[in-house]
Amino acid sequence: MTPVTIIGAGLGGLTLARVLHVHGISATVYEADASAEVRTQGGMLDIHDDNGQLALEAAGLLDAFRQIIHPGGDATRVLDPHGAVLLDQPDDGQGIRPEVPRGALRRILLDSLPDGAVQWGHKVTAIRPLGGGRHSLVFANGATVTASLVVGADGAWSRIRPLLSDAKPAYVGTSFIETYLLDADLRHPASAKFVGGGALYALAPGKGIVTHREPQGVLHTYVALTRPLEWIAGIDFADPQTAMARVVAEFDGWAPELTALITDGETAPVLRRIHALPPGHRWEHVPGVTLLGDAAHLNPPDGEGANLAMYDGAELGKALAAHRGDFDAGLREYEEAMFIRSAKAAVEAAKIHALCFDDANAPYGLIDLLTGGAAPASSLQLEKGTSP
Repeated sequence: MTPVTIIGAGLGGLTLARVLHVHGISATVYEADASAEVRTQGGMLDIHDDNGQLALEAAGLLDAFRQIIHPGGDATRVLDPHGAVLLDQPDDGQGIRPEVPRGALRRILLDSLPDGAVQWGHKVTAIRPLGGGRHSLVFANGATVTASLVVGADGAWSRIRPLLSDAKPAYVGTSFIETYLLDADLRHPASAKFVGGGALYALAPGKGIVTHREPQGVLHTYVALTRPLEWIAGIDFADPQTAMARVVAEFDGWAPELTALITDGETAPVLRRIHALPPGHRWEHVPGVTLLGDAAHLNPPDGEGANLAMYDGAELGKALAAHRGDFDAGLREYEEAMFIRSAKAAVEAAKIHALCFDDANAPYGLIDLLTGGAAPASSLQLEKGTSP
């Protein structure tokens, strides 16, 4: 048996595997995807100096991380629906929360692991306790594994979570519709100028357009609508043209440079219903199994999710290394600290989500937060690749 079995090859699971490798502890990561390239990995992430960068330092990957930073990506701009600039904060270049492509960051982590450490095409279909902290896992491809320690790093709809908790993610009331403009500086110059060099927020009560500039002139847009699930279900996203016409109708009267981020979209729209676990989600300790990242503490996207997952992975890896002869003691140490920080993060994520999409005063509550010293601007940048 491999000492540590990790389910999910996202940033958190890979960080855990890497930190364990640094400490000479073997781990195998099982991932449902057939390969690293089978799915796009979302857009830009701002990696924070108080969690994500600390995780990369523990993994020995800070230098590699610095090579993929997107210069200027930490700029933030807030517009009103008519296109008037209400706030324009440039990237200060200090590297406190620099932007990097999620896919490039994942590739750094993958390349840092030994051959065979990630087993692709392994989707968990069943997991059964065997006693003594051991578990039997069954995969869709017919493979089975007996594990002495299982870590669920498998995201919002974790197959490992039910071993520890009955909690299920609940819809927070807002859905995102994701689309892209490509080569925007040449092909969509008016919209590109509106977005600027980093993140754009154009918000009104119950709706918003959030766009990030990515390398090669890509504009990655999330259209946010605070609507019931039944309303969202009434849009047929299998018919992209009709779906986007229905979505853009909610932005009647907005500046054409903003609505063009929706109507000129060059990829099929992707619907992402936003879910969250109960704030302060925790569980009674169970030997031989734990969770990290969204599997443990799913929040509305606020720029912290990937950072917290990586930090979880690094902290768990360090705890297991410190308790090499007693992994259960390492799990307990990790979980108690993780429960405290994740509960605080859940409160902050809910506040930021409400300021952006539920506040009757939007976008002015967000501007107050950005300018009042309550939080750095980039901490509010929505993460890409949110699980539907």
